[in-house]
Amino acid sequence: MQLYNTLSAEERAIMIDDAGKQRLTLSFYAYAKIQDPKKFRDDLFVAWNKLDALGRIYVATEGINAQMSIPEENLETFRATLEVYDFMKGIRLNEAVEHDDHSFLKLTIKVRDKIVADGLNDETFDVTNIGVHLKAKEFNEILDDPNTIVVDFRNHYESEVGHFKGAITPDVETFRESLPIINDQLQNHKEDKNLVMYCTGGIRCEKASAYFKHQGFKNVYQLEGGIINYAKQIEAEGLESKFIGKNFVFDNRLGERITEDIISQCHQCGKPCDNHTNCENDGCHLLFIQCDECKAAMENCCSTECLDIIHMPLGDQVRLRTGKQVGNKVFRKGKSDSLKFKHSGELPNTSLATAEKPLDIRQKIKVKKVLLGKAEHYYVKAQVGLFTIENHELNSGDKILISGPTTGNQELILKKMIVNEAEATTAKVGDRVTFEVPFRIRLSDKLYKIVN
Repeated sequence: MQLYNTLSAEERAIMIDDAGKQRLTLSFYAYAKIQDPKKFRDDLFVAWNKLDALGRIYVATEGINAQMSIPEENLETFRATLEVYDFMKGIRLNEAVEHDDHSFLKLTIKVRDKIVADGLNDETFDVTNIGVHLKAKEFNEILDDPNTIVVDFRNHYESEVGHFKGAITPDVETFRESLPIINDQLQNHKEDKNLVMYCTGGIRCEKASAYFKHQGFKNVYQLEGGIINYAKQIEAEGLESKFIGKNFVFDNRLGERITEDIISQCHQCGKPCDNHTNCENDGCHLLFIQCDECKAAMENCCSTECLDIIHMPLGDQVRLRTGKQVGNKVFRKGKSDSLKFKHSGELPNTSLATAEKPLDIRQKIKVKKVLLGKAEHYYVKAQVGLFTIENHELNSGDKILISGPTTGNQELILKKMIVNEAEATTAKVGDRVTFEVPFRIRLSDKLYKIVN
């Protein structure tokens, strides 16, 4: 019986593309008492693997927390696998505002101590004694009440790119850090204020609402279904969005736009921007905000040090990061001395147009190659690669470099290419390009043009 993944992310991406089926990105959670989380996990894996369901799921004795991608045609069958369990009958599935067939590329179900780490060891705490659920219209109304305090129970890198107007946005990297901070700040308002909270899909603020009721707060409310459900409701009902900016999500998309407001800055040059990326150096992998210009100039890196490293042979890169401790000490989120504008989340009332003058980091480096785009597919039999051009222009005769952790650094002279299904000599931003590649490439390998 298969209880684990047998395909790599790259292989799965190719299968998804070949299948050509619309996939849905969705999330759900449920707090419940699960006696045997290991058996529960294995039963879910067997059922969901048959449906080509992918995602990141945590199960524990306190319930389930899931972010997933499933074929649209399997939605009702998938829902039936949930209805087997009493505590998931009629469960709300939060569908993403923006779907992406590659949002998840593996089915990972892990047994954890808790589905949301809270740092609490109080046996008297009842996670099911929650605050009042508010729909979008009710949430908007209570935000207008001067007696309301609204708190964002997400992490700093989430609230930095989007949040509700007037919300308290703690500078934390984990949910567990925010509970004591907010509790200390609001000790004098346990009875005289409406404590209103929200998060991405509802799971964190649901636990938070129970925690604050346990701490003696009298008027505790939470946004039902989180930001994801709020965005759908305001669109369906024609309501004003009191959420501004982008909603950070924990899949390959890293965000979905709610309003056109850009409330954060590129961490490298200060330009208004809310696009998260991970540093190209696998020994760093820092999550930070990077504009298109800095992405091209810095080749997706957070610093000149990381830029130098990705130019090294793959073997040297591996040796540099061998033995390093993983976790937050390596895979950090927006916290690095290399980032000049890393505190943009602290500027909710500052016009970005009057912020500190942006830096031109491109003047600091000598560009040897420019990032063009990334690999989308590889046709094995024809030995042809498909790429999307995201930056600059590609021409026949250009010297190019294809780079990736497994592919390494491979140089080619581009002799002939097909642009948007027709032979051409020039490809511009937004074009889909195919050409012969005499070696295997992988999903998201980077395509560069060597310029000197």
